[in-house]
Amino acid sequence: MLLINCPWCGARDENEYHYGGQAHVAYPENPSDLSDEEWARYLFYRENPKGISAERWVHSTGCRRWFNVLRDTVTYEVLSVYRMGQPRPDASTLTPSGAPAFGPTGGPR
Repeated sequence: MLLINCPWCGARDENEYHYGGQAHVAYPENPSDLSDEEWARYLFYRENPKGISAERWVHSTGCRRWFNVLRDTVTYEVLSVYRMGQPRPDASTLTPSGAPAFGPTGGPR
């Protein structure tokens, strides 16, 4: 079972969360100017890397807040957890410890 650290609630079982797709996908600046093909690419095309991936998750049975997770899709190991709006951490500086970026109170560790 995967253990995910909510930035606000702390470590919880994966059953409390829902996956929300790839993180850091920018909404088109002028969506009405997009062709049907460009709009379809925005809606449906996502990266599917083998290795480290930035993902959105929601703590659906807890605080109901969205946050980002940097996770290895091969080992399922959580490398970092960070709040929405924060920049993606540099994966090369992280160790696969699964340590949360934030403690249970939301403050830095």
